Amino acid sequence: MLELEGVTLATPQRVLVRDLSARVAAGEVLVVMGESGSGKSTLLAYLCGTLSSGLLASGRITLEGRDITTLPTAQRHVGILFQDDLLFPHMSVQDNLLFAIRPGERALRIEHAKTALASAGLADYGPRMPHTLSGGQRARVSVLRALLAQPRALLLDEPFSRLDAALRERFRAFVFERIRAQGIPALLVTHDAQDVPAAARVIRLAEEPQDA
Repeated sequence: MLELEGVTLATPQRVLVRDLSARVAAGEVLVVMGESGSGKSTLLAYLCGTLSSGLLASGRITLEGRDITTLPTAQRHVGILFQDDLLFPHMSVQDNLLFAIRPGERALRIEHAKTALASAGLADYGPRMPHTLSGGQRARVSVLRALLAQPRALLLDEPFSRLDAALRERFRAFVFERIRAQGIPALLVTHDAQDVPAAARVIRLAEEPQDA
């Protein structure tokens, strides 16, 4: 479970997020909505440990009962997906996936990567370079890479927004299915109501930042 307790985020002039508390269960997607400037991206940065030093923050983050509020990013075990797939252009698809898999016997790691590709309908795509893939294929590979790193929570920073409508619907289903299957708590930031999974809980941040 991912838990936020009394999270407040602010610039020296304005409060962006005030006293936010929430719990996200394993396999659940909690949705955070709000217009630009409402603090959505700032909240994700706080959760993954990349908050700008110029911002003020308070509150507690726990993941699987462990307080991660002040831990470095690498020790939080929190994955994140962005609007762009951010695949390494000089690496093959398989090598992009191997980058995420924990060290061990190479043959087993390769088999793990191949199994993941097959599960996404990309069984023969391991030797391909990212620039030869379609946008939807690249998006699927980016999700596989994030999940192969075995995060204990996953943050989704509007990862569907650059896709066309038909592809967007299929990719949403692909992502949510894997979150449920792996039992990962996930937090989705979006401004589009169509991105919200059925029956998901939604937190709406204030459209206008509040005075400090």
